[in-house]
Amino acid sequence: MVTIDGSMGEGGGQVLRTALTLSILSGQAMEMHNIRAGRPNPGLRPQHLASVRAAAAICGASVEGAELGSDMLRFVPGPRVRTGPYTFDVAQMAGQGSAGAVGLVLQTVLLPLALAEGPSYLVLRGGTHVPWAPPVDYLQHVFLPVLGWMGVDARIELLEWGFYPAGGGEVRVLIEGSTAPLLTLDLSERGQLKRVLVQGVAANLPSHIPQRIVDRARNLLQGEGLPVTVEPRRVRSAGPGAAVFVLAEYEGVPAGFSAYGRKGLPSEQVAAEACDELLAHHRSGEPVDPHLADQLVLPLALAAGPSVVRTSRITPHLLTNLAVVQAFLPVRVQVEGTPGGPGTMTIEGAL
Repeated sequence: MVTIDGSMGEGGGQVLRTALTLSILSGQAMEMHNIRAGRPNPGLRPQHLASVRAAAAICGASVEGAELGSDMLRFVPGPRVRTGPYTFDVAQMAGQGSAGAVGLVLQTVLLPLALAEGPSYLVLRGGTHVPWAPPVDYLQHVFLPVLGWMGVDARIELLEWGFYPAGGGEVRVLIEGSTAPLLTLDLSERGQLKRVLVQGVAANLPSHIPQRIVDRARNLLQGEGLPVTVEPRRVRSAGPGAAVFVLAEYEGVPAGFSAYGRKGLPSEQVAAEACDELLAHHRSGEPVDPHLADQLVLPLALAAGPSVVRTSRITPHLLTNLAVVQAFLPVRVQVEGTPGGPGTMTIEGAL
């Protein structure tokens, strides 16, 4: 049994999700203590509990400690992954309304289902656009396309928008399973910037808000000489919300950045938060944005050979994810660069 300290590294829910995925794929039982110990609300929150139950459902695992607020979990995976149709509702698992991120639940079960024989059809309900989690737009335009280069065939469709705190969002995911080994990646060049697409969105708020978001983003990015296309949108959702998603389409690796409105925060500042992140990434000259770098750790650890990733920022998420992977698999990893700055990750897959 692999024992994991849930407070290791940045100590968030990513430690749990990565450990669940690796437990299923490696067949090793896992016991985790101090789950999210350093967070304001430690232990399992609704989206983490949803990830645990989703992981258990796809492989018939035996689980102890799968309760809201639990700081300990024991997970013993079943003998094989079962592909097919699944519905996972974060709010239902919480016993109340919840904007727990559906994207994080998806990332827990995606690779086990993608590396098993047969298709899977997922319906995920909860938060689709919430802070501290990849929005559906990012999964659609950055993460899943890059995984496609590795041989993962997965598509996600947004059916209902769900903002924090009301949630109520829904996505549909199709995963074409395959037992073929994952391909390696060399993400050391990004190519020329083709365009930047800015989408400003608002639900149950005044109509001028999405326009103000995209106008500010356009001014900031055009002022730096970047080619910009903007799209203001009003959408329907269970609760109010505002967001911006900025997609940089390079000849090589795409990059994405998002920000969310909150009470007292001007629309122009929402736009500036995402644009500042994009500009920092663009000026670095590196191909892989910080969010993609840490999300690629797990698939690259499962690939058949060495991969290289150059990123604009080495984050605590990246280093923590590498540490969890090394607790399960004999991967060889090298990280060059200083945390907080650009760097290169070389990782040789173990499966």
